[in-house]
Amino acid sequence: MQLTYQPFELLLKHTFTIAKFSRTSTPLMLVQLTHEGQTGYGEASMVPYMGESHQTATAFLNKVDVSQFKYPFDYPAIIAYLDSIAPGQPAVKAAVDIALHDLDGKLQSKPCWQMLGSDPLKMPVTSYTIGIDTKEIILQKVKEAEGLKVIKVKLGRDSDKALIQTIRSVTNVPLYVDANQGWTDRQQSLDLIYWLQEQGVQLIEQPMLKTDIDSNAWITEHSPIPIIGDEAVQRLADVDAAKGVYHGVNVKLMKSAGMYEAKQMIDRASELGLKILIGCMSETSCATLAAAALAPQCDWADLDGPLLTVNNPYQMPLMVDGKWVLNNGAGLGLNDATSNYS
Repeated sequence: MQLTYQPFELLLKHTFTIAKFSRTSTPLMLVQLTHEGQTGYGEASMVPYMGESHQTATAFLNKVDVSQFKYPFDYPAIIAYLDSIAPGQPAVKAAVDIALHDLDGKLQSKPCWQMLGSDPLKMPVTSYTIGIDTKEIILQKVKEAEGLKVIKVKLGRDSDKALIQTIRSVTNVPLYVDANQGWTDRQQSLDLIYWLQEQGVQLIEQPMLKTDIDSNAWITEHSPIPIIGDEAVQRLADVDAAKGVYHGVNVKLMKSAGMYEAKQMIDRASELGLKILIGCMSETSCATLAAAALAPQCDWADLDGPLLTVNNPYQMPLMVDGKWVLNNGAGLGLNDATSNYS
């Protein structure tokens, strides 16, 4: 087996601003694993505030011994091996895991969604994320979201109500909200949540600091809208800790170290009666199709990475009525011929 990788800078359509950060691009690491004439593709999306970079990913991948990856792949052993190389760094681990799943599917001539037990007919609509911005840019973003069935809005500043009112001045589509730990007062947050319910908001992600367990649990107890843990829920061990603190969890491949553990997180959340949102970072079609393979097992999807970027190196997946369409192609369904970077 051969491992190759290439750094890539994914450019965003607009400056992307959340409660505490802004960026115009996202560093990626594009990974390939080749075995028996087949190549699997993966990627790491390394948003800066998560602490990974081209440099950390390169150092990690240089330590990966692909002779560990015997076929058929023992995913628990592989994840344990990757975790043994270095703590943290879930995005670059996800890149390896996604490439392994893509390769596995190609070697079996099966789509990943079938290998993972998903039903394409249960695909949820995906939301289109609008970051914090000026009124003029917000209106432009809403126009770009035409045809999408749900808009996700980044909040967490003093301008929260004004931003929602701007969106509501031009569209009545359902809304998701992500405060990204930006709210600080539990009673003010709850008052805002009741107002947001009147505005058609269907879920709220991470209202307060992930370390403020008591306040998040209090808001969850009193909220008329589902409260979803995001920054507080990284990997499998965090799902159990979310019970009683949130109504649900946001599973992202770049947090979970890939598709294998994301599936475990989804299964565990279901066992605990937690709702599940499958989300993303700034990602190409590659990681989007990887997450989409699991999306039918979730309540909601926020897989809009390719819609928010301008230099996606792969063909855009098919979307119909606001839902990604899972195809019957082997692996991710991202054929080698669709790659523009190799």
